[in-house]
Amino acid sequence: MSVLVVTGTSTDVGKTVATAALAAVALAAGKSVAVCKPAQTGVALDEPGDLAEVVRLSGVANTVELVRYPDPLAPDTAARRSGIPMLEQSEVIDAVRELDEQFDVTIVEGAGGLLVRLGENGFTLLDVAAELAAPAVVVAAAGLGTLNHSELTVNALRDRGVECPGLIVGAWPAEPDLASQCNVDDLPAVTGVPVVGTIPEGAGRLAPEEFGTAAAGWIEKDWAAAIFG
Repeated sequence: MSVLVVTGTSTDVGKTVATAALAAVALAAGKSVAVCKPAQTGVALDEPGDLAEVVRLSGVANTVELVRYPDPLAPDTAARRSGIPMLEQSEVIDAVRELDEQFDVTIVEGAGGLLVRLGENGFTLLDVAAELAAPAVVVAAAGLGTLNHSELTVNALRDRGVECPGLIVGAWPAEPDLASQCNVDDLPAVTGVPVVGTIPEGAGRLAPEEFGTAAAGWIEKDWAAAIFG
């Protein structure tokens, strides 16, 4: 049994596509996989959310979303505006542990960056990862600003004793500029964490069959084998 948390340096850095890629790689390795999205925001109750995209791309069949708020805001703010009860940290912990008992791999995708408040008492994905003693992969942008954002995120994890086994560049441009090219080399130097995956920009638009095949080439094989056992 294994729990892996997927967080980002900010919003819109490619966490959902990275989550789908990790799920696809784990499935291809013969593992049973579940994906949990504790809080979904910015999507109406009758619309497909991030988990629907993970299912479509990776083929994973087991997903859990605990709460959804329609406003595209941090979950605690969106909860206050909607009148829908706030999520509690214990709900997330219980749900993930239940999945962990049933599946080889449970991937937990956050909302926005690591310290976004998810619910009651301002708990964050960092609190969840720490309580679960689960490693956290950081999805980072390719361009300017990513060195600072990535180092801050990794340091926050490290300060709480949460292992960060790797960074994934969530949307590698078709024509990378100088900053992006340099950042791939500099990210490990400033964070102390290897870049273990680079996902091409637009990967989320691939057909599921193409995505599943290509994902194995985006995530380092030896790293995935170590993570997923």
